[in-house]
Amino acid sequence: MVLNISGFSSQLGLQLLDATRPQQMEQLQREPRNQRGVDGFREGIGSITSPEELVENFEVYSFVMQAFDLEDQIFGRGLMRKMLESDPSDSTSLVNRLTDPRFREIHDALGFTKTGAAKPDFSDPVWQQGIVDLYFEQQFENNAADQNEAVGAVLKFRREAPDINNWFEVLRDRELTEFFQTSLGLPQEMSGLDLDKQKAIFESKLDLTTITDPEVQDRLTNRYIAVTDALDGPAAFSSPALSVLQSSGGLGVIISLNVPLVQFSASALYR
Repeated sequence: MVLNISGFSSQLGLQLLDATRPQQMEQLQREPRNQRGVDGFREGIGSITSPEELVENFEVYSFVMQAFDLEDQIFGRGLMRKMLESDPSDSTSLVNRLTDPRFREIHDALGFTKTGAAKPDFSDPVWQQGIVDLYFEQQFENNAADQNEAVGAVLKFRREAPDINNWFEVLRDRELTEFFQTSLGLPQEMSGLDLDKQKAIFESKLDLTTITDPEVQDRLTNRYIAVTDALDGPAAFSSPALSVLQSSGGLGVIISLNVPLVQFSASALYR
């Protein structure tokens, strides 16, 4: 389980998660439930050759679904089988008609419709490790989001930013759209506009080719966190959780974290 950041401001919660991330990932990997899931996935995935076999092996299937943040779709096995069997080159196929980008991601990663060298080797330990790493990244992100949606949105943005190639990829993902709207100072009401108009507005605010620049990512996340904290108000700063950190002496606990502060001013948010 990741560090409990409930009651903290989004800024402080994110700083705490960043400062303790290696330890928390290690803890997630040691949890018996996760260890069983990883072992079951590695033992079973190598023998699977079709979407039908995948959905029938519930242990492997549920692990893969969680790795792609599709836990809410686990019991839609018929839909998942048809989607994984569908032809991505056919604009009318199921994978292309589903707007949620998670379906295309899992379709591409499993590659049941691919042929030759492009088809993944499920018995390859390197390929398997990629899915396992994704599983733990998603666990970490979801646990954080359950406690603080803004922090979860930042973690999602950081994970997906390197793979964003155009604004339409952002616009088909509701959470990413809201992140960019907030960080760029745009109203959420713009989502009612035509997609081409929304794309043009985003392009006028940010050159998407710069999205892999760490400074650009930091600027966007700092703006997003500043706005969400301002909207949430000061309640978090008087929370019981923060009081524990401020007066831990009575509990006989010393908490020491090397957490760098993010410096910004309200007037600089949209420069």
